[in-house]
Amino acid sequence: MTAFIRTARWVALALTLSAAPALAASGPPPGYVLTDNKDLAFTSPDGATKLEQYMKDSEDLFGVKWQVWARRGDQMTELKPEQGYGAGFRFTSDSQWLVRMQKTGSGEQDLFLYHFENGTFVNATKKSLSDLAWAYFHSRPDTKNMKLDYHISANLMKGTEDAYRWLGVDWPNNRYLLISLSGEMDKHPKNVAVKGLANWRCRYDLKTGTFDVPRMFAKGNAEALNWEIKR
Repeated sequence: MTAFIRTARWVALALTLSAAPALAASGPPPGYVLTDNKDLAFTSPDGATKLEQYMKDSEDLFGVKWQVWARRGDQMTELKPEQGYGAGFRFTSDSQWLVRMQKTGSGEQDLFLYHFENGTFVNATKKSLSDLAWAYFHSRPDTKNMKLDYHISANLMKGTEDAYRWLGVDWPNNRYLLISLSGEMDKHPKNVAVKGLANWRCRYDLKTGTFDVPRMFAKGNAEALNWEIKR
């Protein structure tokens, strides 16, 4: 083989390698450590996806950050956004939807919705699921004027995995999420210790991306709007 031919082949190989896409780094950045808290580890019903939560500590008391990574085989994908606390998760029984129950402060919680697409979980909505639920709450004529000041929390009701059969309903599997909203007010009568909203319930349709309130929640929601604890 002549020197010219050898040189030409090496040049061709170099050009091929330079044109190939670089493999993206997979996993948390340096400084993040996998938590050993077993309550913060979750696996999808089909066993294919494992959720791992990593923490980065700092000298700043409020500087602790958490990242959640979905591991599927040798692929890892971060579930945005990064937060200041660990989170809880629930899958639908078909392993196609995932809800993140994210503590954001004392007595406060947000919800984030993810959908399985192209081999991994991605954010299913542009806004958080909790923001969408609160927007629906404030769009209704019976609730739009209610102002809450603290302990504002959106909660995913138990039963996601079996379509809420414990409520005696016969809804399609993997179709609905039940969300309860709560919060408290700064202003209330002197003879009242706490006043606000307690477990106002609504339903989110994963197929249509819309909210409604099933008739079975009407009475409880009316009571939730008038919740108070007297001194």
